[in-house]
Amino acid sequence: MNTKIKWLRDTLRVLDMQGMIVSNPVNIKYLTNIDAEGVLLITRKENLFITDGRYIEHVNSIITIDDEIIVCNFKDISKDDYENFYNFCENVGFEENHLTYAEYKEYIHKYKINNFEETEGIIEKQRMIKDEEEINNIKIACKITDNCFEHLKEFIKIGMTEKEVGLEIERFFKLNGADGVAFESVVASGRNSSMPHAIQTDKKIEAGDPITIDFGCKYKGYCSDMTRTIFAGYVPEYVKPIYNLVLKNQIQTTECLKEGANIRTISKIVENDFKLNGYDLVHSLGHGVRIRYS
Repeated sequence: MNTKIKWLRDTLRVLDMQGMIVSNPVNIKYLTNIDAEGVLLITRKENLFITDGRYIEHVNSIITIDDEIIVCNFKDISKDDYENFYNFCENVGFEENHLTYAEYKEYIHKYKINNFEETEGIIEKQRMIKDEEEINNIKIACKITDNCFEHLKEFIKIGMTEKEVGLEIERFFKLNGADGVAFESVVASGRNSSMPHAIQTDKKIEAGDPITIDFGCKYKGYCSDMTRTIFAGYVPEYVKPIYNLVLKNQIQTTECLKEGANIRTISKIVENDFKLNGYDLVHSLGHGVRIRYS
């Protein structure tokens, strides 16, 4: 059996749940590698992925016999089928952080569930621990992104627009082994570079512009994320002290990031140093990478 689904079934038994409805597409991808619209039902007898006709062929090409997942078309499921999936189940889990209230009520009615139980993010907690394959996928995504950045340093020219650079990022990723972008790339030049999550515009890059690029790719569903600031032609004198302040803190933070380190404390040190120099820390120092949908 699929080891991740086996883990989930074992965990549900410990929690005294006889089944679960997995509706979060990110968690479905994690458990089954299926990246199509649908819902995953963990029932007492079997595991079912219910989708519509547009995805049946695609899903069947992904799963294997070892996955032990039955693929069903929504239109082939009768009212009686729905009511029987969780028949005689005392407790059925659901993803409270993903399901809307309207969907919650619909599921109770559709599946005739007696007791719908919150699962308190059990899948998300398990996803925090990456296995070797997941770590390797993230490393490859990061490597592709590193290569893209080296390419961009030669590609970007004065007079190009932010959108042109953004398009090149997407092109490079798809031509160099990635599934595509992990999220909409930030390419922010000049005054736009002060906004951490700026939207690409038709603004042309000018000499002396700082250019902030926040980008990442997906590889087999796993994401990278890189942010870099470079300059067009030359570095203006007024920027150098600010750049060096950030660089100093980046180096110190990197040296402090060891197993067991307190991230909150490290972040506070950077925040205090910024304030002593007249600036605010407007963005976190970083974050994890994982399966994510843009």
